[in-house]
Amino acid sequence: MTAASERARTPSIRDVARLAGVSHQTVSRVLNDHPSIRPETKAKVLDAISVLDYRPNLAARALVTSRSNTLGILSATIGEFGPTSSIAAIEEAARDEGYSVSTLNLTETTPEAIGAAVRQLGREHVDGIVVLAPQVRVFNVLRGMAASVPYVSLQTASGSDGVTLSADQVSGARIATEHLISLGHSDILHLAGPQDWIEAESRMRGYLDALRDADLPTFPPIRGDWTADFGYFAGQELSRRPDFTAVFAANDLMAIGLMHGFRDAGLRVPDDISVVGFDDIPVAAHVSPTLTTVHQDFTEVGRRAVHILLAQIRGERVPVFGALEPELRLRESSSSR
Repeated sequence: MTAASERARTPSIRDVARLAGVSHQTVSRVLNDHPSIRPETKAKVLDAISVLDYRPNLAARALVTSRSNTLGILSATIGEFGPTSSIAAIEEAARDEGYSVSTLNLTETTPEAIGAAVRQLGREHVDGIVVLAPQVRVFNVLRGMAASVPYVSLQTASGSDGVTLSADQVSGARIATEHLISLGHSDILHLAGPQDWIEAESRMRGYLDALRDADLPTFPPIRGDWTADFGYFAGQELSRRPDFTAVFAANDLMAIGLMHGFRDAGLRVPDDISVVGFDDIPVAAHVSPTLTTVHQDFTEVGRRAVHILLAQIRGERVPVFGALEPELRLRESSSSR
C-alpha cells in the first residue's frame, strides 16, 4: 500500500487500538460506554479517536465531540394526524439546523417499554428528545429515570420535568363548548378521550369549565378511544337518550363516527343533534354534514419544539413562546337549538 493510499484509507477500529496501545475489544467497549473501562484507558482511546477522526457511527462521534447532531423522537401516537404532522415539522426544522432525527414508536406504554425506548435513544447518543407520548404514565417513568439529556414535550403533563409545549387544549375545549351554548344548547354531552391521556383530561376540563361558568348541568363524560368506530357505537347508543341536544367530541374521528351512528339511528345532524369535534383533520371539511371543529397548528408546535430543544442543547437562552390558541372552524354540524 502506498503512503498516499494509506492516508486516504478510512481509519479502522484496529488503527485506533494501535495508536491507543490497547486491544480492539477495549476500543469497542469504550464506544459502547462499558462500565468496566478505567477512566485513563477511556481517555487514551478517545484521544486516538480524535487524532484519527475515526467515525464508525454516530455513537463514536458523539463520544469524541459530545454531540451526535441527532435528536430523538419518542412517540406513542402512531398514525394519528396531529402527531404525524408535528413529526414531519420536527424533521424539517431539525434538517434546517443540521440535525438528523431518530424516531422510536412505542407500540405499548408500559413502564418497561418506555424505559427501554429511552435507553435505546441514550445508546444512540441523541443530544435531546422530543416526547410525543401523551399519557401521564410516560412522564412518571421519565421522572423516575432522571433522563440525562434535555427533552421537550408536545403535551403538558402536571409535574413533568422537561419543557412542555402544546396548543391550549383547555381553551380549545372551552371554545367548542361555548359555541354550542351560544347556539342555545343547555344539555351538552362530552365524548371524551381515554383516561390517562393528557389531551383528553385537558379537553374535558375545558368542557366542564364552560358549563360551570354558564351555570348549566353537567353529565358524566363518555370515555372513548379516539376511534371513529367507538364514535359510531356511541351514536347508536346515545340515540336512545332524550336528555341532550348537542355533543362535544374530544377528537374529529370520534365526532365523525358519532354522526354516522346518529344518521343510521334516524337522527339528523344538526337538526336533531349538534356535534363539534377537535383537531380539524383534513377529512373534517369533506364529511356530510361538514364538521364544526377546533383547529390547532400541529406544524408550528413541531417547529417550536426544535427551537426550544436546540437552545437547551447549546446552552442558549430558551425562547419563550406564547400559547398557541386554537381556533373554531364553523361548518354544518352545529346549529341553533
